[in-house]
Amino acid sequence: MKFAFSFAVFFATIEVFESFMSTRLRRGKPLQIAFGVMSVCFLAEMAYIFYQAAMAEPSHFNLSSLFHTVMYSGLMFASAICILIVNLYIAWLIKHDHEAHISPVLREAVWLGGLLTFLLTMIVAIYLSAQDGHFVGAHPEGAPTLPVFGWSRVAGDLRPAHFLSLHAMQLLPLIAFALNRRGSLGRRSLFCWSALYAVFTMAVFCQALMGYPLIPLA
Repeated sequence: MKFAFSFAVFFATIEVFESFMSTRLRRGKPLQIAFGVMSVCFLAEMAYIFYQAAMAEPSHFNLSSLFHTVMYSGLMFASAICILIVNLYIAWLIKHDHEAHISPVLREAVWLGGLLTFLLTMIVAIYLSAQDGHFVGAHPEGAPTLPVFGWSRVAGDLRPAHFLSLHAMQLLPLIAFALNRRGSLGRRSLFCWSALYAVFTMAVFCQALMGYPLIPLA
């Protein structure tokens, strides 16, 4: 459910970004190919997740057989990388689309958000995928977790950093949009906000690596 919802938010964001583009770019062949690649990768990844759920087996961190190893380390990894690259390409198109229906500052925010999503996710997700699970330290059965998200409140959990890295593409443009409406955002300020976001994400990542939960029990 969480993966399906996350992908829904992702593709809704891509649709918003597409609406910013000039007609020339929207109707261009490169963008259609990019959307096709992204759709195939999404369908392949979700199909495997649904299949594993139907078999009452985990899709992630499952290396119990050659099939599961190929699907997790091969198919899912390659699909995720392709989606990140295509997302970065779309952000790059918007950055260089001077006919886009948004302000130059917001156009730059879309690019920086896409770039941060790519770079931060490559760091966090590649490390995460090489582990046996997303917990760092002991998370006993039935231990308290954060509602809805399921993040541990007693041990380090790599998922919060993964969440922040993935959603930079939404959060940074939203920050830019809010501040730009107040007339308080320039190009230099945007870079500062981007740097702060990257530092915060890496701090959350390091906190998890140290075995501390994002929101510990009081």
